[in-house]
Amino acid sequence: MKRKKFSKKLKYSLYAVAVCIFAVMVVVASVGLGSAVKQRTELFIPTGASYAQVQDSLRASGGVSMFKFEIISRLKKYPAYVKPGRYVLQRGSTAMSVVNKLRLGMQDQVRLTLRKVRTPESLASVVSKQIEADSASIVQLLRNEEYLSGFWFPATEYENPDDVSDTLPLNPQTVMCCFIPDTYYCFWNMDAQAFFTRMFYEQNRFWNAFRRGQARAMGLNRVQVSTLASIVEEETLNKEERPDIASVYLNRCRKRMPLQADPTVKFAVGDFGLRRILKEHLRTESPYNTYRQCGLPPGPICTPSVSSLDAVLQNKPTKYLYFCAKADFSGTHAFAESYAKHLENARAYQRELNLRGIK
Repeated sequence: MKRKKFSKKLKYSLYAVAVCIFAVMVVVASVGLGSAVKQRTELFIPTGASYAQVQDSLRASGGVSMFKFEIISRLKKYPAYVKPGRYVLQRGSTAMSVVNKLRLGMQDQVRLTLRKVRTPESLASVVSKQIEADSASIVQLLRNEEYLSGFWFPATEYENPDDVSDTLPLNPQTVMCCFIPDTYYCFWNMDAQAFFTRMFYEQNRFWNAFRRGQARAMGLNRVQVSTLASIVEEETLNKEERPDIASVYLNRCRKRMPLQADPTVKFAVGDFGLRRILKEHLRTESPYNTYRQCGLPPGPICTPSVSSLDAVLQNKPTKYLYFCAKADFSGTHAFAESYAKHLENARAYQRELNLRGIK
């Protein structure tokens, strides 16, 4: 009789446990599989962040049910597996899917947009707003000669990219050749080194066999092409004129004439807003002042666009040796083969500057 009562009690106990387990499963399922994201939420988790910081960020966003998130986080042991990155949580996502995404580090990429800049400081300012690396760490790396010397460009663009007998190690003057304005997809939590390595790879990808062949036919390497393209970029916004302007500078190089490029003077002076180059500016002692130094500057004076790079590689064969801005301020230029014609064009432009009171 006692055995029957014990069996009955055991049966009821097991039944009660089963009911409890089922109830817990129902609650977990409703919490974990029900919608937890009320609105699209962009979550940035810095490197080294704690679970508490993740909670604070989600709470501040107001887009996620914290009750559901915290229950599933504890069940999945997410606090021990916080991974940095940018995560986009779509509206209607479940707490289970959100926690799994964060726990596995399934990041969403960012669009890293590079535009024309003139200095490492400007580049760092633009980039640091788009990835985790701060501007100071980027500038420090771009000024670090020892670090940069571990990367190099071929001194000659050989047909076979593996056939390199002479190299040009990168330095703070040539490093800007690595940055080609474009939009790149990458992970937000890149540090300065990861960012630079990625850009060096993208630069190598840009220099495909066709472009290397064009540079080789001209007797130029990619540093020289990039440097000349940066001058072309600064000379005009008119893409149709860029091959002609590139031709002028190439013709001057072949004749061993100084480039006398005004944008290089602005770079040497450090005043990119100059609208009129005066004699005092031309006297500036700098390897970038092409009025005082023959040949190309030691590196780019800006990050040239693909349009300007290809304008150098595909320059028009002309006899032009001079050009100056047209007096109508149309943004285009008057080209000349002779110095006499150039003086005529230049005087017309100077007269218009005086009439408009531009100093």
